[in-house]
Amino acid sequence: MEFLVLGFFSGLSLILAIGAQNIFVIEQGLKKQYIFLVCIVCSISDFILIFLGIFLFHFFNQYFNFLVELVLNILLVIFLIYFVYVKVKSFKNYLHLNKDVKEITKSKVFFKALSFTYLNAHVYSDTVFFLGNFSKNFQFHEKVYFGVGASIASFLFFFGLGYLSTYFSKYAQNEKTWKYINLFIIVFMSSLTVYIIKETINLL
Repeated sequence: MEFLVLGFFSGLSLILAIGAQNIFVIEQGLKKQYIFLVCIVCSISDFILIFLGIFLFHFFNQYFNFLVELVLNILLVIFLIYFVYVKVKSFKNYLHLNKDVKEITKSKVFFKALSFTYLNAHVYSDTVFFLGNFSKNFQFHEKVYFGVGASIASFLFFFGLGYLSTYFSKYAQNEKTWKYINLFIIVFMSSLTVYIIKETINLL
């Protein structure tokens, strides 16, 4: 159960960010245009990428030697430090939303949702690299719980964002709201950074 919770908060920390994908979901929710389609595409895509990363690292883990694992841990620490640094810098960031309703086809929305996910480099670094790398030394069942927890966070976040977009949009453009969100992410990710540094030191 602890790995389910860890996966949930890890996934939530990664997804709680100002990005093109989240803006697109909120805007479609505000416009009331194919909200379910957008949310399900983003959620299932995250689920696929999360488990892709977990199973890739699980599969290749048997070929890891000391040096490879050390390098991966160092890269993970660098990623986390940069991630926290970006959050510190973005304390005053907020969303600029386009609420103008325009006619758009279901297929166009579908492909836009796919492009905002699969053509976004941050999605791969967050899901495939971070979650996969972070869970590489877990037991197999722990990896599954971790992945399910991260996927639940994704599903809840996207559907909440899409269907409660009118409510969230009031706060999304509030500077103070993003300060609190970023503070939570900074504290949580900093604790993970410390954990990985300890694991890396233990390898030496």
